[in-house]
Amino acid sequence: MAKQNVIDMLNERGLLKQVVFEDELKKLLDSGSQSFYIGFDPTADSLHVGHFMQMIVAKRLQDAGHRPIILIGGGTAMVGDPSGRTDMRSMMTPETINHNVECFKKQMQRFVRFEGENAAILVNNADWLLSLNYVDFLREVGASFSVNRMLTAECYKQRMEKGLTFLEFNYMLMQAYDFLVLNRKYGCVLQCGGDDQWSNMLAGADLIRRKEQKEAYAVTFALLTTAEGIKMGKTAKGAVWLDAEKTSPYDFFQYWRNIADADVEKVFRYLTFLPLEEIAALTKYNDERMNKAKERLAYELTAMVHGKGVADEVIAKVKAAFSGDSENMPAATIPVGMTQVADILVHVAKVASKGEAKRLIQGGAISVDGQKIADIAACVTDSQLLSGFVLQKGKKNFFKVTVE
Repeated sequence: MAKQNVIDMLNERGLLKQVVFEDELKKLLDSGSQSFYIGFDPTADSLHVGHFMQMIVAKRLQDAGHRPIILIGGGTAMVGDPSGRTDMRSMMTPETINHNVECFKKQMQRFVRFEGENAAILVNNADWLLSLNYVDFLREVGASFSVNRMLTAECYKQRMEKGLTFLEFNYMLMQAYDFLVLNRKYGCVLQCGGDDQWSNMLAGADLIRRKEQKEAYAVTFALLTTAEGIKMGKTAKGAVWLDAEKTSPYDFFQYWRNIADADVEKVFRYLTFLPLEEIAALTKYNDERMNKAKERLAYELTAMVHGKGVADEVIAKVKAAFSGDSENMPAATIPVGMTQVADILVHVAKVASKGEAKRLIQGGAISVDGQKIADIAACVTDSQLLSGFVLQKGKKNFFKVTVE
């Protein structure tokens, strides 16, 4: 049986969105190991769910025999990508950017191999962008760009009403130059990214053809959105992060456990490595059996991001929280907006006062979903409010709590 082309595999899983010269690219990828790159601007000190999808794509291509170049935009982050924005990004200091770059490096090692065959390469575009001579850059790169054509790009059109700064207008040239540098230095022939990067990626492939008289390719992948078209990975408290300090493994698990039934199959296809036949079998139901599929999805993703041991601990806590005297566990409701555990104790467990509730917390007598509460100001999470949670007081008092 012939080995499946990686482009066909990505298509089969619904990941592929747009491709430059698809047939030629497939032949090239079948001909031997090729270098490709995916870029990340370090606008925070952790990767988030949107980055997670890009790292999974990088892993799929590496597993197919190709070499990832992970580009961290220490230089482009000083300008700010206007793609998908209606306002200008906040300017970051070089110190903040460098700190974020180091945080990214640590997290990326969980997904791609930096040793062995077709080992990934990590580069920072600050190494070449920050030392550029502006006049030389305009002569080499600027002369290859048509302003009229640039203004038709979606990433700029969305900003025209509120005003597009000349600073941001340079972003496309800088990203295109990144591709040219990587092509010259590492033989990189392919750029991969989210569908909102299509205009910038086309510019890079075109620049290589003009300057080097070589073929270059671009592939975009579908954005991770809900069935309603809303970007996934957001909660009322902000982004779902891959850093355990910013989003706990428990909350990460619960985020995926609580997604809509309509989104489960797509997330399985995009983010996990389960065979499509197994995914179809898990997600074929339209009833409560989908809960088992969601639990499997949440476990698989938590294991990938935080490790199998952590995922096992999380699922054990989830099961333990709902096993305590479950048949006789009283149900209780709390009003919308009540999040502090001390308040919930007064409302649900009939604790005499908030002061008494705090004393119980300090004494180690209170748990939420199997996790001991130590902070008297602790609040339940968005995911717990959404799905309901188990409040435990002492050894024998359990309450299954939901929002009214």
